[in-house]
Amino acid sequence: MSVVSQVLLKADDELRYPSIDELQNIRNFLQTGEQRIRVATTLAENESKIIKKASAELWKLHPDYIAPGGNAFGQRQRAQCLRDYGWYVRLISYGVLAGDKDPIEMIGIIGVREMYNSLGVPVNGMADSVRCLKVASLELMSEDDAALAEPYFDYVIQAMS
Repeated sequence: MSVVSQVLLKADDELRYPSIDELQNIRNFLQTGEQRIRVATTLAENESKIIKKASAELWKLHPDYIAPGGNAFGQRQRAQCLRDYGWYVRLISYGVLAGDKDPIEMIGIIGVREMYNSLGVPVNGMADSVRCLKVASLELMSEDDAALAEPYFDYVIQAMS
């Protein structure tokens, strides 16, 4: 949910107009709109490049994942891992655009640990994969854009750790 939606829903729940502080929060959010769109565009346009670089780094960290018997051994399993990596990049872009971690929470984090555990996927490895995605993504951005995007990656990493 965006900052604007949050302010409006809270004010409506309390049957009041938004406060001056809430309106200032909306103003601040809107002033970063161009930057949020730039970050989301960078992630979208470079998704395959980000995933390729991040997965190569992850396989260096965890070569057992792509070895016989590993969770990413074989084309099908590896393709499923890469699909998930793309999903996390997209999910992070949703958070960046909304200016809030709620879309990440609602769409992708609730139950993630349980899901990966039930599938036999090492959750710590998924956290490592998001760390690798973070590094590969942030190096494509300016310092300011990277600073905006970084907390959203960290939020996903923390949820998996």
